[in-house]
Parts: sequence; structure tokens; C-alpha cells
Amino acid sequence: MNVWQQQLAEKYWLIGAQGRMDHNLTPQFEQQLASLLSQGNQYFIIDLSKITYINSGGLRSLVSGWRQAKKLHGKLVLCGLNERLLEIFTMVGFEKVFEIYLSTDAAQAALGEVISQKD
Repeated sequence: MNVWQQQLAEKYWLIGAQGRMDHNLTPQFEQQLASLLSQGNQYFIIDLSKITYINSGGLRSLVSGWRQAKKLHGKLVLCGLNERLLEIFTMVGFEKVFEIYLSTDAAQAALGEVISQKD
């Protein structure tokens, strides 16, 4: 499967994808995220380190997930973007919307701080 998930701690999940985040991959990603959100999960790290391309549908699914997590008083952060993805995110202004980290470890540390402050 090109989309995977892993619970990193009691309160947050890592979701990753591999390949081209387009009309083929985006529905799988949306389904995984929707399933976790419907179970009451609200903190997510999205690992894009294995994404080689993202289209408008893929971008839209990330924004949708970010909004849904925010509605649940949670957070969705991104990590592992390559130079091309960073360029796209900057071009459309998403670097101002999303918290973007270089690695899963950095994202996990930042998200862990947010969660501990809320507890």
C-alpha cells in the first residue's frame, strides 16, 4: 500500500505516503486520515518524504485534514518535504499555513510539546 499509518504515542499518529500524490494516491490518503479523525484522533504528522509529486487535489486533501484536526482542537504538521515540494508549498503560500519540519523526529518533538502543554 502506498499510504501507511503508525501510532507514535497515545495521542498522535504518523501518516505517510509514497509516490505521486495525485488522483490515484489522494483518495487512499484521505480515507486513512478520515478514519483516524472519525475515531477521535486529533494530532497528526504527515510524512511526505517519499512523495515525488503533488497536485492540487493532494494539496487540497492536506488543507482539509489540517482544518478537520483544528476543528477538533488538534494539529496536523508536515515533515520530510523535498526541495520541489517546498517550492510548491512556498509558491502557493502553504508554508504560512502548515508547520513544516525537516524530519519525523523534529515534528514528533514539536507535537509532543504542544500536547504536553494542553495536558
